[in-house]
Amino acid sequence: MIKLLDLLKEDNPFVPRGSKEEREKDYNRILQNKIQEYIKNGMEGDLDLANTSITSLPSSLTKVNGNLDLFLVPITTLPNNLTKVEGDLNLYHTSVTSLPPNLTVGGDLNLSETLITSLPPNLTIGGGLNLNHTPITSLPPSLTKVNGDLNLYDTPITSLPPNLTTVEGHLDLDNSKITKLPDNLTIKDNLHLSDAPIDTLPPNLIVGGYLYLFNTPLSKKYSKKEIEAMVPNVKGKIIM
Repeated sequence: MIKLLDLLKEDNPFVPRGSKEEREKDYNRILQNKIQEYIKNGMEGDLDLANTSITSLPSSLTKVNGNLDLFLVPITTLPNNLTKVEGDLNLYHTSVTSLPPNLTVGGDLNLSETLITSLPPNLTIGGGLNLNHTPITSLPPSLTKVNGDLNLYDTPITSLPPNLTTVEGHLDLDNSKITKLPDNLTIKDNLHLSDAPIDTLPPNLIVGGYLYLFNTPLSKKYSKKEIEAMVPNVKGKIIM
């Protein structure tokens, strides 16, 4: 697969030369042509627009039968008609503030370092969810399972959906505003709660890996043995 960025490199003989403004116009034209070609060819395979200057995607882009990579792209929205990304959707460090209302992502969804504040209630994610360093304040109540890692590091989120029962990977809530966890929650890997104001843990909590409690009210109030008695179903070490 030829990445779009490779077509835009300075040493590419097919990219016209001229002033910076003229080159930028040419780059954008090439990008848009490639997107239209991708749509014309049935939207099959990956669409890699990482590190490009794309600011919008056409409304005719209704699906991506592969990965959609918009890493470090100055885009603010996705087309409302975009309903499915078969693979991963990477929006890391974009200016996106919302997602299409009926979006399904088959793989991982990376929204780290975006301006997203909430997720649509009908969002479906087949893999992990990365919301590190975002202003997200809540997750959809319909979220009952995450099929990978759930990353909420350095977010203002205070609680998780009450019906969330399973995180197949690790759960990172370090430096968040989390104060409690839902009952009957199973974390298959590590649980990170360091530097969060959490002061209680549900007794039926299951953690398949380590439990990290650095600099929390729990670590200041209780000993390690008391924490172990409080949550007996932690398979790994309790670090505090």
